[in-house]
Amino acid sequence: MSLISQIINNADNELRYLTVGELQSIQEYIKTSDKRISLVISIRNNEKEIVQVASRKIFQLHPEYIAPGGNAEGSIKRSLCLRDYGWYLRLITYSILSGDKLAVERIGIIGVREMYSSLGVPIIGMVDAIQCLKDSTAEVLNNEDINMILPYFDFIIHGMS
Repeated sequence: MSLISQIINNADNELRYLTVGELQSIQEYIKTSDKRISLVISIRNNEKEIVQVASRKIFQLHPEYIAPGGNAEGSIKRSLCLRDYGWYLRLITYSILSGDKLAVERIGIIGVREMYSSLGVPIIGMVDAIQCLKDSTAEVLNNEDINMILPYFDFIIHGMS
């Protein structure tokens, strides 16, 4: 749900007009729409590089994951890890566009701990992996763009912790 939809739904549920603060939030959201679209395009166009850098970082931090018996041992398991990187990156772009963390929360956080636990994936490793993904995404962005993405990555990291 977009920020605008969320604000309207909240006001409608309370049977009231939008407040000045809510209208200002919508105005700011609209003012930043071109910037958010540009940011999503940049992330999309750099996904391969972002994922490659993040994967190098996580496997340097946790070499045991690619060692024999590790969760990312071999090309098939490793490709599944990289698929998840792209999946989280895509979820973050949805949130950037909507101006809301709901997409990440609904799709990316709810049940994720249970899913990774059932697969035998260490949660601390996933937290570290998202941090590596956050860092590698920041490397291809300017400071203003970095500030727009941080809350979404941090939301995932805190949700997994």
